[in-house]
Amino acid sequence: MRSERFRDKIMIVTGAAQGIGREVAIRAAAEGARLALVDRSELVHEVAVEIETAGGSSIAILADLENWEGARDAVATAIRQFGRIDVLVNNVGGAIWMRPFEHFDDRQIEAEIRRSLFPTMWCCRAVLPSMIEVGSGVIVNVSSIATRGINRVPYSAAKGAVNALTVAMAMENAERGIRVNAVAPGGTDAPQRRIPRNSENQTEDDGRWIDEVVRQTTESSFMKRYGTLEEQANAILFMASDEASYLTGTILPVGGGDTG
Repeated sequence: MRSERFRDKIMIVTGAAQGIGREVAIRAAAEGARLALVDRSELVHEVAVEIETAGGSSIAILADLENWEGARDAVATAIRQFGRIDVLVNNVGGAIWMRPFEHFDDRQIEAEIRRSLFPTMWCCRAVLPSMIEVGSGVIVNVSSIATRGINRVPYSAAKGAVNALTVAMAMENAERGIRVNAVAPGGTDAPQRRIPRNSENQTEDDGRWIDEVVRQTTESSFMKRYGTLEEQANAILFMASDEASYLTGTILPVGGGDTG
């Protein structure tokens, strides 16, 4: 562990209440970052308390990042608190339904895109002017190797768009001192979500389709296993750090050999 990598750095982590986002936030705080933790769940306050109790510095911001106003206001709040943003980790996203494409309706398709593309796009747009003004900044978008996978076509499309957004932003902003990369996690073992992405009753077909995804994800990994939260956070924090200073426009797959 490089305990000083983020000393004096101001970092926004979105989707910080649970899972990968929570792991990234806690570890970044332990390495010296001052954090703005953004989530639409009240659970994000617990993460802020955990960081403060351990001697770190953070604020919790409740926001719905699926709309522009939520992202704009969250970034503005972080800048008012800390004065600038050095690092943005866009972690919000995740498949809501897992089923063959013909079983998605129009409402579900739009919900998947809103969930897994727009929070990243809006937050990139919201933070960019402040980074341009100071002539530096790092953005790490959390994508997915599920751009090649089954039973998640709308989610896969959204994450493919995140990859394209990452590369295009990197090309536009490299000479402004801003790096933009993405980390594409594979299947990841994590505690059961306290607030599920999908609260609908699961049918027998739903269970079978989810099992198909688990089987495909495991079989596609050379290591034949899911990753850990720590393994995903390692890659994200590397990309966020100065150790990755000559990397931009890169999509880093973290899937045990599955490149998506």
